Amino acid sequence: MEAFEHTDRIVLDDQRVAVCGDWHGNIGWLRTLAKVLPALAPDVTTILQLGDWWMDPAVTDEVFAGTSITQIYVTLGNHEPWSEITPLLERQPGAAVRVSATTWLLPRPARLTIGGRSVISLGGAASVDRLWRISGAGWWPDEAITDDHVAMAVNGGPADLMLTHESPARTPVRAVREVLRTNPMGFPDETLAESKESRARVAKVWDAVRPELLMHGHMHVAGGGATKDGRRVASFGRDTMQGSLAFLDLSTLRLEVPTVQQMRAAAFPGE
Repeated sequence: MEAFEHTDRIVLDDQRVAVCGDWHGNIGWLRTLAKVLPALAPDVTTILQLGDWWMDPAVTDEVFAGTSITQIYVTLGNHEPWSEITPLLERQPGAAVRVSATTWLLPRPARLTIGGRSVISLGGAASVDRLWRISGAGWWPDEAITDDHVAMAVNGGPADLMLTHESPARTPVRAVREVLRTNPMGFPDETLAESKESRARVAKVWDAVRPELLMHGHMHVAGGGATKDGRRVASFGRDTMQGSLAFLDLSTLRLEVPTVQQMRAAAFPGE
C-alpha cells in the first residue's frame, strides 16, 4: 500500500454523505454500491466508511470511476492489514493518509469538519475471534484502541458527530445489547473481556466529547437507540446486509436508511 498524500486538516463542504458499515474487502459489494449510490443519491460525493475496510485501493478507484463518489474516508476497524497501514500512519503521526485517488485512511483519533459539523473519528476495536486467527496474517495487536488514543480524543474537546468501529459500552442499541448478551458465535471468555475493555475506552471518549450522534460498525447488526440524555447511537450492518448503508444529513444529523426494495431497484433497474 502506498501513501500519496498526508493531511492533518480535513474540511468538507458536503451537506449529505453516505455512511457504510463493514466492507471486509468485498469487491462485489463495492460494485453494488457503485450502482446504488448514484441512483439513490446523485448529490452524494463522499463516503464515511466505519471500518473493517480492507479493500484494494486501486480496485476501489476502478469501481467508483465514472460515479458521483469522489472520496472515501475510512475509520479503521480491527480486521485491517495493519502491517501495511501502521507504517503509513506513523510516517506523519496524527495525519490522514491518502492511499488512492479516492481513499483516505484516518488516524486515531482524527478531527474533521463536514458540512460545518465537528467530527471525531476513533478507529480500532478488539477482535473477539483473535484466538481463531494467525498473528501477523489475519490479526495484529495494532487494532487496539489505546489509552493514548483515548487521551488525545478527549483532549480535543466536544464534537457533534463521532465515527467509530467499536460500539460504546452501555449502548442504547437493543440489537447490539442482544448480541453481547447471547454471544451467538461462542467467542471465548478471554477475548470477550478484551472486547468489554475496548468498548469501555470508546465510551470514555463518547462521554467526554458528547456527540449528538455516534455511528459504528463491527457488531454486524443494524439498529439505533438513544440515551436518557438524548445522545443517539447508530449501529451499521456489514456488507450485503440491510442497514449497511445510510445517508446522513449534516444539517440535522438524521439518517436515511434505504430499504431492501430501494437497493434492489437501484442495483438491478428494469427487473
